Amino acid sequence: MGGYGDVKLLNDDGTRLDGRKVDEMRSVEIKAGILPNADGSAWVKHGLNVAICAVYGPVEAHPRKIQRQDRAVIDVRYNMAPFSTSDRIRPGYNRRSREISKVTAEALESVVLVERFPRSKISVEIEILAAEAGTRCAGITAASVALADAGIPMRDLIVGVASGKIEDTVVLDLDKAEDNYGQADLPVGILPTTGDLAFLQMDGDLSPDEFNLCMEYNQKAAKEIHEVMIKALKEKYEEGA
Repeated sequence: MGGYGDVKLLNDDGTRLDGRKVDEMRSVEIKAGILPNADGSAWVKHGLNVAICAVYGPVEAHPRKIQRQDRAVIDVRYNMAPFSTSDRIRPGYNRRSREISKVTAEALESVVLVERFPRSKISVEIEILAAEAGTRCAGITAASVALADAGIPMRDLIVGVASGKIEDTVVLDLDKAEDNYGQADLPVGILPTTGDLAFLQMDGDLSPDEFNLCMEYNQKAAKEIHEVMIKALKEKYEEGA
């Protein structure tokens, strides 16, 4: 969120630089069950973001000190591949990866029925292969589909999506330029069946009306992405039938 006032992000007709309307989402493609050696997996392409997720477990948690007697532990590892951006990223875990891993784990724990798997661990490996803007949202969508593909019971799927503000205008699903030079960003994890939130973060400043409009856009996009998620899972299981 740079908030640079001299960077033009809207065309004279009110459309965005990539031609989208203010409430229009980037294209979303999802495939389930793409990794044969994982218990569950998913591939998500959201705009130019490409995320892949593999789920393993539940298995007995080791070492024993991480076990919880009444529930499973969800261990999330979010990582951006060195080649995912135009500037090569240094391989390995960093502060941002740890923060996003923690937020994602907490969001997933709110929907996975972890109480059914005491003293167990569910590993969620998220790899960002190409990054534009909104990689944490693409990652959590991929994780949700991968968990469902693994047959792990959940209260609902989680959809990751973000809205924000550019040139004092609220827009849905920020692209790279809008994320870099916009005024605010509001990524959320939404349970599409109920509309409840699994996580919410905000960078920048939004008025109450702008915040409400962002959430309206996010809820709308979550329903659209949810349909793509369900279609991907159905297609996977129809192929295996």
